[in-house]
Amino acid sequence: MRITHLFACICLCFTSSSFAASFDCNKAKLATEKQICQVRQLNDADVKMATVYNIVLRAVPMGSRDAEKGLQYQWLKQRNQCAANTGCIAKAYQVRQTHLDEIINQRVLSQGPF
Repeated sequence: MRITHLFACICLCFTSSSFAASFDCNKAKLATEKQICQVRQLNDADVKMATVYNIVLRAVPMGSRDAEKGLQYQWLKQRNQCAANTGCIAKAYQVRQTHLDEIINQRVLSQGPF
């Protein structure tokens, strides 16, 4: 029984990271999306950015949410122009993450949730 559980855990560790990104890698169509699914660094950056983006949407005032969604949409269009260029994609995530981190620092860390 213990060996079966151990084997199952090991198998889970080595399975495809097709669901680790913020989107389903099995449905990836764009070269950029496929590259994100294949490169662990990009996959991790995608998950982090998506998590922080969702926090930002809850932290900004309602009147600012549409603007932030618009910026995210524009950023996605820009990111997708990188095609499969890992360096370009990584830089896009770095720039966007910096922007989102600044919002977190201004809206949450300096002002608090109350």
